[in-house]
Amino acid sequence: MKRHFMLYVFVVALTISWAESVFAAPPMKASKKDAIQWLEENKAPFEDAAMAIHGFAETGLLEYKSSKYLADMLEDNGFTVERGVADMPTAFVATFGSGKPVIGILAEYDALPGLSQKGGVPSQEAIIADAPGHGCGHNVFGAGSTAAAIAMKEIMQKRGIKGTVKLYGCPAEETLIGKVYMAKAGLFDDLDACLNWHPGSGNGIFLGSNNAMNNFEVTFRGRTAHAAGAPHSGRSALDGVELMNIGVNFLREHVRDTVRIHYMIKDGGRAPNIVPESATVWYFVRDKNREGVDHVYERVLQCAEGASIMTDTSYEVTLTTGSHNYLNNNTISRVVYDNLAALDDIEYTDDEQAWAKEMQRNMGAEEKGLSLGTNEFKKPSKNSAASTDASDISWIVPTSGEMTTAVAPGGVPGHHWCWVSASGSSAGLKGMLHAAKALATSGIELMLDEDLLKDAWKEFEVSTDGKAFKSALPLDQKPPVMPSVDGM
Repeated sequence: MKRHFMLYVFVVALTISWAESVFAAPPMKASKKDAIQWLEENKAPFEDAAMAIHGFAETGLLEYKSSKYLADMLEDNGFTVERGVADMPTAFVATFGSGKPVIGILAEYDALPGLSQKGGVPSQEAIIADAPGHGCGHNVFGAGSTAAAIAMKEIMQKRGIKGTVKLYGCPAEETLIGKVYMAKAGLFDDLDACLNWHPGSGNGIFLGSNNAMNNFEVTFRGRTAHAAGAPHSGRSALDGVELMNIGVNFLREHVRDTVRIHYMIKDGGRAPNIVPESATVWYFVRDKNREGVDHVYERVLQCAEGASIMTDTSYEVTLTTGSHNYLNNNTISRVVYDNLAALDDIEYTDDEQAWAKEMQRNMGAEEKGLSLGTNEFKKPSKNSAASTDASDISWIVPTSGEMTTAVAPGGVPGHHWCWVSASGSSAGLKGMLHAAKALATSGIELMLDEDLLKDAWKEFEVSTDGKAFKSALPLDQKPPVMPSVDGM
């Protein structure tokens, strides 16, 4: 009798264990399918958001209308929104859920100056001459990421998925300010994984790294005088700028091939017959890692010091921002790639393909139209020479490589009216929805697969070589906040 009772207990325990394995965790495939279906059925408000932000076209740290639109949208959909984070009025963090795991999604919404352009037009046609435009597609970036976060929330509620999703409203990406200051403020410290994407001309994921960078200004102070009547009484701040630039240009011969140095003179004085008492030069210094940037940065500042001595002027340095190189987490990237590749191809209309080919023809590019399918999952032959403020996040938490979806036709230039047209077109909105589906399904998979997150963190420890993240900025430095506009 005792033996039969023990057998009965064993069978019951086995049955309970089986039931828990089947019913405790929501089915992965069904949850992903739900997310894709929900986005298809509810895409209209996110398309409206993308077009509204396309019209706002606000440059970095001035995205008052754009950030409010997305923050309000998230709040209306059950997220708790903390606005004005990291001392930036246009930065926010929207949170839904509680406990682990915590999955972050990045959103951007800043425009570029001087790129005003009508959406969906294959030739240049400004809305307002010299006004800003979304020449990097950040209007669909912000709206698409928001769509993904809200879709995750809907499926978490429907399927009883435990965890937290966070949407990060990140301003001023183009000047590498937003995420750098948000990272310095510790806003990403509680994440288990972070998902990143960007509008592109193809569907895939970038598995390489990029350059670390310092963005800074040097202002020389001299003494004004009549340039003809009493030049000996003056001390030219512009001479200081020009001699600094000469020194830096000679320095180029003696830095590594990976280094990039670019500058522009922001202020060179008022008139030729007045010795300038103030002049400012704006520099970017890049290298393949943070240590390389720090080394070259110090040498550039030595050029400034030498120029100051030669011209009997003083100078001051303003480090606006500094970023790290990108640490691509292949474990997270593979998840994103597989979910992107599993989606059906974007269905473009004949008119959309004709628009794309006409734009390519106008730009002298091969008339291939809009990209279909998904690129291979492979590391590029060389890293990008560009920089991004998302790099700092990749040193804090396992972060996916930058996923791209086809928003613009291939072969047309970025940071250009072509991209403003594309990000305001019906084809661009389809690319945005494609990205939202890949982000939402990837976020759900990471929430449901604890082993994936463990593997991602093991890879992260190897990539960072045990080095803790340290911001390139002084601890007490505040972001260069811009004033509000239009009473917003």
